[in-house]
Formats: sequence, C-alpha cells, structure tokens
Amino acid sequence: MANFGWTRGNKPAQTEDAASDLRGLTDPSAFLAALDKVVPRYLDLSDNGVLVYPACKRKPGDLLGDNRAIWEHTRLEAMRYIPMVPRQDTSLLVDPARQPEMIDAFLRQRAHDKTVVDFTGTTIEDYGIAIYAALNWLNHCGTIVGADPQKFSGTLRSFRKVMVVARQWWALDGAAERCRQLLEARERPPLVFFLLWAECTNLAREIAIAAAGATATEDLIAGMRAADDPEELT
Repeated sequence: MANFGWTRGNKPAQTEDAASDLRGLTDPSAFLAALDKVVPRYLDLSDNGVLVYPACKRKPGDLLGDNRAIWEHTRLEAMRYIPMVPRQDTSLLVDPARQPEMIDAFLRQRAHDKTVVDFTGTTIEDYGIAIYAALNWLNHCGTIVGADPQKFSGTLRSFRKVMVVARQWWALDGAAERCRQLLEARERPPLVFFLLWAECTNLAREIAIAAAGATATEDLIAGMRAADDPEELT
C-alpha cells in the first residue's frame, strides 16, 4: 500500500512518516478508514503551504519533490474525492453483495468533467460523481505537466469499459466466494474501490514521469513502469 510522508513544520528533518496508517492493509474497509484519516492531513499540509500543491508542480528541490512522492501524492489527490462524499456508505465500494448495484448506478450516470464537485446527498450517485472527479483531476494534472496525451485519451470512457467488465465478473456464479479467496490471497478482486485505486495509480505514474522532465532517465522511467506501486521505488 501507499507510503505517505508528512511534515509538522517547514524543515525536511521534521518529516513524519505516516505509512503506518496504510502500510500492509489488505482489507478494503480498513483501507478506506485509513484513507479517511490520511486525506485531511495531506490537504492541511497543502493548504498551509508546507507542500507544493498539486504534487505534479513540485521540483526536485521541493519538500517531497522526488518521483515517488509525486506519484503517490498525485494518486492521493485524486482519491480524496471518495472520503469527501457527505453520506458515507462504503459498502457500495467494497461489499461484494453491493458491487452490481454500485456498478449499475455508475454506468447509468452521465459523465462530468468537473474537479470541483456538487454532491447531491444521494450516496450512490455521489460516489459516481467522486469517481469522475478523481479521473478528471488526473486529466488536469496530466495537462499541467504535459504528460503523453495518448495515456490520457478517453480516460473516462476507458474506466467505464473497466466497470462493464467488472459487472460481468460479478454476474458470474460464485463471484462472492472468488472475491473472498482473492482477498485471503492478498490479491485485489474487482471491487469498485480497488478498480479506482488501480486506475489512479496508473495515471499518477504517468504524471510523475512527465513531472520529472529532463531528469527522467531511461532507467528511472523503466523502474517506474516496472513498479505496481510507488512504495516499490527506492
């Protein structure tokens, strides 16, 4: 899982490792609970000018301006919309029995291009709004750093296709049992939360690569593309 660094002051020496909030979690409900704590802490640091925000604008000399931090913080900036949903019902994102309901509602919903969202108060609709906002944020960051446009072409359409395949997966007999087995094996079944996390991870990687600019050596790019998560980078 992700590894986040925090600061209580303006000096790098005061950086606090808060990885314990997320490290090693495999249960999606526990992951969401930890995310609820991590997001406001990160946004508070950004609001107070401790960290350059958005992360894609950081330079190598900035606090947490390395490729790993930019990748993981860009992903976090996108995922922040999920804890922002005013009436939380996380079972829609992680309960096997409710995945068809959530996926169907998402696919019925009209896509939007906003990163500043107006929630409706209807939780299942608001999660759809949050998912689109997360993907739009990544599109926005990709534009800021001049990321490869082919990597961001049709982002919303591509994720809808992923959700269509997930709907088919959950419609098969024994899907709930297969989900349980995958979680026990520390793998990720196509729960809506995990699908969004994976998409944000992949797109945030492209943003971090583009943000590196001229410093992005072939070895660096190869290492980032070979990693499934920023915590794998050294």
